[in-house]
Amino acid sequence: MSHRSKRLTGSHFVKIHDNETYQEDSRLVDGIQDLVTQIKETADKLIRDGANRGDVKLLSTALKELRYAFKVFAPFRSRRKVTIFGSARLPPEHPAYKQAVEFGRRMAAEDFMVITGAASGIMEAGHVGAGRENSIGVNILLPFEQEANEVIAGDAKLMHLKYFFTRKLLFVKESDAVALFPGGFGTLDEGFEVLTLIQTGKSHMFPIVMVDEPNGDYWKRLDGFIRDVLVKRHLISPADLALFKITDSVDEAVAEILNFYQVYHSMRYVDGDLVLRLQRKLSPATLKRIRNEFKDILDGGTFEQVPALPAEANDAHLIDLPRLLFRFDRKSLGRLRMLIDFINREG
Repeated sequence: MSHRSKRLTGSHFVKIHDNETYQEDSRLVDGIQDLVTQIKETADKLIRDGANRGDVKLLSTALKELRYAFKVFAPFRSRRKVTIFGSARLPPEHPAYKQAVEFGRRMAAEDFMVITGAASGIMEAGHVGAGRENSIGVNILLPFEQEANEVIAGDAKLMHLKYFFTRKLLFVKESDAVALFPGGFGTLDEGFEVLTLIQTGKSHMFPIVMVDEPNGDYWKRLDGFIRDVLVKRHLISPADLALFKITDSVDEAVAEILNFYQVYHSMRYVDGDLVLRLQRKLSPATLKRIRNEFKDILDGGTFEQVPALPAEANDAHLIDLPRLLFRFDRKSLGRLRMLIDFINREG
């Protein structure tokens, strides 16, 4: 199977029959209108609550930023994307910069778009590799360092945001993978945030790869701290180590991301059950091994292969994908990642 699989969201529909498509669109519009009404009612409550101007301004700015960003991302929701994090201070001659250029180029060749913070250094390198057409920029307004790089400057896919929290939300929400290159406080903050969101189940599962320069030790040193301090002091689970990969090879970094979507497609919860959408059906032997080797992550029941559920009607474009359904304990996220790796390897 080609690695160039697409991510299609609930805002895209396959036209099966005219009336089915119309009914689906109508339900979607009604649901959106209900949520917009809730937003308006919440805004009205700010007056009743006597909220101060600063609080209201923060909410207003955040809402405007997110609305605009969603509009920018909307035309590209059918394409997979990788977010690249890294220092804005590394020059083009730095080995990590060159690694990021090659990584961006390789991911664009696999039909991924590259999202970065749009500044210089590693962010610029990712865009240089991907090219303007395949680049998206989410710039943060700072008094230093954060002017948009030449690749993305002036492009309609470049956003300028005031708040870090709205920017970081977009990096995770819109991405199918994250690649971290060496960087400062911001890079470490972004890296640990995506790890936390996945570890706690607050984000969809996606691959995280930390890329050192050739023979470098930036991420290897962090890996040592994670293993020698966090794991040994029982501050994280040993299985949480499966949530990320450290390498100094662009080949391995690209393979880590592409292999994640070899069989696995996406996930969602339906009535308390976790549904893994797959590119193809699992063999009886593979399903048997899953039931035996991953029963520790169940909160009752077992693993079942099922067709699309009625509750997934708004995902009509995914209706033909087989599903693996089970009652997940919602805490063993490292083990869940190991299950996905097993499915991609054995499925």
